[in-house]
Amino acid sequence: MSKSRKIILKGVCVHNLKNVDLTLTVGEMIAFTGVSGSGKSSLAFDTLFIEGQKRYIESLSKSARRGIGKLQSPEAEKITGLPPTIAIEQKTLSHNPRSTVGTITHLYDHLRLLFSNLAV
Repeated sequence: MSKSRKIILKGVCVHNLKNVDLTLTVGEMIAFTGVSGSGKSSLAFDTLFIEGQKRYIESLSKSARRGIGKLQSPEAEKITGLPPTIAIEQKTLSHNPRSTVGTITHLYDHLRLLFSNLAV
């Protein structure tokens, strides 16, 4: 069995996260859960997404980076193993209360197929 790649975060101090250490396995579906104010968005968007986006932009040529400006890294002792990242925020473009990010982007259709094929 091949060794799984890991994302390692050490000493993350972003917003209400205080010296958080975490190891995540690349390629797994991971959900951050917790009470309001526990740091889910700080971890997902303000740490993982920002650092992954910064690393992706740094990999581009100078001419491609010209109008972007310098991105700040999240405050952390160490972040390793992080591939380029994308983020889907929970903001809806529709005024329909039944619309979600999943239905608007059609991601819901793919997830429904995935889970129906995995069901036992």
